Amino acid sequence: MRVGFIGIGNMGWPMAANVAKAGHELTVFDLDSEKAARFAQVHNGTASRNLAEIATNEFTITMLPTGQIVRHVILNAQDGAFAKALRPGAVVIDMSSSEPIGTRELGKAIDRDGAILVDAPVSGAVPRAKTGTLAIMIGGNDKAAIAHAKPLLLSMGKQLFETGPLGTGHAMKALNNYIAAAGYTAAVEALLIGERFGLNQETMVDILNVSTGRNFSTEMMLKEQVIGAKFSTGFALGLMAKDVRIAADLGEAVHLDAPVSRLIRERWAQARDRLGATRDTSEAILSWKDDLPE
Repeated sequence: MRVGFIGIGNMGWPMAANVAKAGHELTVFDLDSEKAARFAQVHNGTASRNLAEIATNEFTITMLPTGQIVRHVILNAQDGAFAKALRPGAVVIDMSSSEPIGTRELGKAIDRDGAILVDAPVSGAVPRAKTGTLAIMIGGNDKAAIAHAKPLLLSMGKQLFETGPLGTGHAMKALNNYIAAAGYTAAVEALLIGERFGLNQETMVDILNVSTGRNFSTEMMLKEQVIGAKFSTGFALGLMAKDVRIAADLGEAVHLDAPVSRLIRERWAQARDRLGATRDTSEAILSWKDDLPE
């Protein structure tokens, strides 16, 4: 397949590398043109600074920080070069963590050119991006396009889930990360409370992991990343705050009273603002540990 890939960042680089490894003809684009050139050299691909050239591919994958950036690149950047060059039947696959309502609006915009948008965000972070074993949540209105895209997606992910119409993949990704953020928030608050009362944090984690409080954070993050202060999950705090906001905003958009989501949104926005968006997700505890009353 002829594939364009926009966004060669922490996740995009290993994902695009697996596309190239699978034998697809790959052209990459990144605002950092030197990085794109390095990628092309390492992985026997092509780097382009021209979005119109990227748009001529059978598939274009976007892996960018926000849905707003995706929309800008697809519709407005370089004087709208990508949208102008889109061909009928071309498939754009947004694998970013984008806002689901915005995704549906973008799908309508490129549908006017005869192109098809599929949302296919991922879970698994950088380690699973490197091994090509990501979980991929696929939303789309064109079943034939999704079926055609699956061999390409399988070069990056091991588990593919069709979630429903366009935007549902992005909704599922945000809701998953909201649950992960809520689990982390509860777990580290318990550690802080327990430590002040005299409990040993490592003992607490051992007990949680054989008890009903067990979750992803207790099993995979607390001992090494939080208590051990490694803080190197590879997922930026700002991105988690963004995903939690998307989930909470979606609850409001569908007129559901979800107070926990609003509280978690507030806590993660607070951590991002105090520590900085580029800090590691596992560091969020540092922004909350002094909030508890003496």
